[in-house]
Amino acid sequence: MEKFFFVCGAVSAFIGVAAGAFGAHGLKQRLDADMMAVFEVGVRYQMYHAFALIATAWAISRWPGSLASSAGYLFIAGTVVFSGSLYLLSLSGIRWLGAITPLGGLAWLAAWACLAWAVLKG
Repeated sequence: MEKFFFVCGAVSAFIGVAAGAFGAHGLKQRLDADMMAVFEVGVRYQMYHAFALIATAWAISRWPGSLASSAGYLFIAGTVVFSGSLYLLSLSGIRWLGAITPLGGLAWLAAWACLAWAVLKG
């Protein structure tokens, strides 16, 4: 399980770097400042949580059978929903996608709580 989350973290970081470069070089002229800021928030939080997935992989190796695995799945879900909805919102302009974004944030909050609990109980 730790390999899975480590690889997911590395792939997520790779995608975050690529999205950041795409935003800086490919979207700067196409998006207005507000939508560019939305895109950048998606990239920033994806990168934070890519590192969280790598930390989760370490926690699983240290405390197997804990809630750390749940944290990993929640970090992935949070990234897909939070960052994904912001990417789609900024690129498409479909405003209702912003209503989905907080669900990704809630998944991340739950993930951090699971990770903390795994360490405390481990």
